[in-house]
Amino acid sequence: MITIDNYLDNHFIHRSNWLRAAVLGANDGIISISSLAVGVATASSEREPILLATVAGLVAGALSMSAGEYVSVSSQTDTEKADIEREKKELKEMPQEELMILSQIYEKRGLKKETAMLVAKELTEYDALGTHIRDELGINEISQARPIQAALASGAAFTVGGVLPLIVVIFFPLKGMEYWLYGFTIFFLIFLGAMAAKTGGSSIYKAIFRITIWGTIAMGISAFAGYIFGVNV
Repeated sequence: MITIDNYLDNHFIHRSNWLRAAVLGANDGIISISSLAVGVATASSEREPILLATVAGLVAGALSMSAGEYVSVSSQTDTEKADIEREKKELKEMPQEELMILSQIYEKRGLKKETAMLVAKELTEYDALGTHIRDELGINEISQARPIQAALASGAAFTVGGVLPLIVVIFFPLKGMEYWLYGFTIFFLIFLGAMAAKTGGSSIYKAIFRITIWGTIAMGISAFAGYIFGVNV
């Protein structure tokens, strides 16, 4: 039997929050650590500096990603809470004005004036605050900010992404390391882009093209910087 909850769970938008954090973290981990390793590999003739830079970048990047995501999403949470508190106050102090606002929102969505007012009244009687939070403020379960969840997802995804080029640095020949890194990084990015597109229901080819181009640009610039400013050690 199909229920409304099961039906809604099948839509890709319900995956948008965790998917965005996971893809962003993994993509950043792969490209950042690979670019760093490529830059050092271009300037170094030994494995140790490349390995040290890669591990340091992985640890710092994962912590930075988690902290940045937590701070960013926490700011959004604070804004949401402030708006909800203000909405509570307005519903208490001027309920009629708030009812009219709700009715006008439904009118703009296509309902007739009488129908819009009827819907506004019924929803207000059922759950006034919840209705205004959803329809006036635009906050719902899908878009609601979750700082800890976002921080953990981003940090974990960055770590998983960053470990992949680290494996290349550890196990593959030092000679031509920058080419090994580039080749495997593009492969990792293609796989990530395809998986993200499939999970999100978007075009796989567009995702692969986008992620490959930007990955190539990032590593190319890093290699150039390593070549220009690096000193063989």
